[in-house]
Amino acid sequence: MTATDASDGGTPWTLRRARPGDAEAFVRMMQDPMVYSQLLQLPFPDAEMWRARLGGQAAQQPHSPELHLVAEVQGQVVASAGLHPTGPALRRRHVMSLGMSVAVPWQGRGVGSALMAALTDYADNWLGVLRIELGVYADNHRAQALYRKFGFEVEGRQRAYALRDGQYVDSLMMARLHPSPPRWADLTE
Repeated sequence: MTATDASDGGTPWTLRRARPGDAEAFVRMMQDPMVYSQLLQLPFPDAEMWRARLGGQAAQQPHSPELHLVAEVQGQVVASAGLHPTGPALRRRHVMSLGMSVAVPWQGRGVGSALMAALTDYADNWLGVLRIELGVYADNHRAQALYRKFGFEVEGRQRAYALRDGQYVDSLMMARLHPSPPRWADLTE
């Protein structure tokens, strides 16, 4: 999928599935303090760790619902987002978790919206996911606004959720329920 950035007159970006060769790009993006401080990432990211993570995704069974996308501009990864199963519990098969990161120069330029639109379409129309959940720092208002735009609502606050730059910070748990869950189509009429 290709889209353009309306804020600068049309810089095109492409969405595609992440692959192990993107590991170095993930390191470049995640080593920026403005990016990793808003995620549960640590400073000094490791390319081998990202290669293993991204390779593990590729090695999964072909019927795995997991999807990790990247936004690419002129061959450079500028953002990533993924839908991931919440775990092996059979009674939570209808739920996936979402994570996202956007390089600072590309924040507020529509890339996050494009990734969210692709992931929610995939979840709604191809997997029949009933619930998507995520955590976001309570002071990350820009991300919260993006998630609300796609139907996510705050379900709770986790106090002192994570240590960030020497301070404990709160996190909000947000979730989105499928706006129109799939039904059996009556094709006999």
